[in-house]
Amino acid sequence: MNPGGNVIQIGVDFGGTKIEAAALAPDGAFLSRVRAPNPGRYEEAIEVVRDLVARVEKEAGGRGSVGVGAPGSVSPRTGVVRNANSTWLNGRTFREDLERVLERPVGLANDADCLALSEVVDGAAVGSRTCFAVILGTGCGGGVVFDGHLIEGANGIGGEWGHISLPWPRDGEMPGPACWCGQRGCLETYVSGTGMTRDFVEATGRTLDGPAIVAASRAGDEQAAAAIERFIDRLGRALAMVCNLIDPDVFVFGGGLSNVGDIYDRLPPVIGRYVFSDAWSARLVQARWGDSSGVRGAARLSSARGRGRAGGAIG
Repeated sequence: MNPGGNVIQIGVDFGGTKIEAAALAPDGAFLSRVRAPNPGRYEEAIEVVRDLVARVEKEAGGRGSVGVGAPGSVSPRTGVVRNANSTWLNGRTFREDLERVLERPVGLANDADCLALSEVVDGAAVGSRTCFAVILGTGCGGGVVFDGHLIEGANGIGGEWGHISLPWPRDGEMPGPACWCGQRGCLETYVSGTGMTRDFVEATGRTLDGPAIVAASRAGDEQAAAAIERFIDRLGRALAMVCNLIDPDVFVFGGGLSNVGDIYDRLPPVIGRYVFSDAWSARLVQARWGDSSGVRGAARLSSARGRGRAGGAIG
């Protein structure tokens, strides 16, 4: 229950396979958490969000503000979702439809933005001036928080580093694999779980997913170790490019591949070789809240601290 009737913040993590809702107390404690499979169909998914929010409000003992973290971004021109790898969201008036069924304003942000916001508020990036969040999962996401505020940009695409080209390419890396976005050689095709698997298959003819490649590398498999080395080199180059653009003092990592502990020690020398400076330092940290960062950051969108352009617009 919600002691004393304090303000409740509700977050919804709208993932590709599951939808999670949680209610937070003002001190950040979880009052309720529920989840359900994402049906992968738009109208049904809207209904799932409605029902999950109703459940956490019942368990928390009060009505709350709502923020939603989701893939993609919203076009400032049309107001509809674009760039979502859950392509059935694209072209939809997602925020307006959520506000209709929930009967209140809804903050909406990209899932990587929610990770960044969560970790700056009370996670591994507390005290940072400029935080860049890195999601290394099935895809490759990014989000920027500066002085406690999301940087969404004039067109709502701030932090979308997954769909820029791999920098300082080596022989054989360009034009790169085809990306679902229509371009070739995007970072997402290299520094993601699917990118690591594709690279390993092409190099060895063997089919292993990201966790299996990591495990094989630790067991002494030379081909797997070489794949991890290529991954870290490419990720380091990509992060150096971010340094040259916004020079964050903290990188916070989420997603399945953030659990590869080696990257935190092995990335700094790679990054340092490419940063346009005679000295470079930044903290590279794993998200304190892990898989909970998305839903916690979404809940924070209702506060002035988390409010982005147009009240926490996606992107």
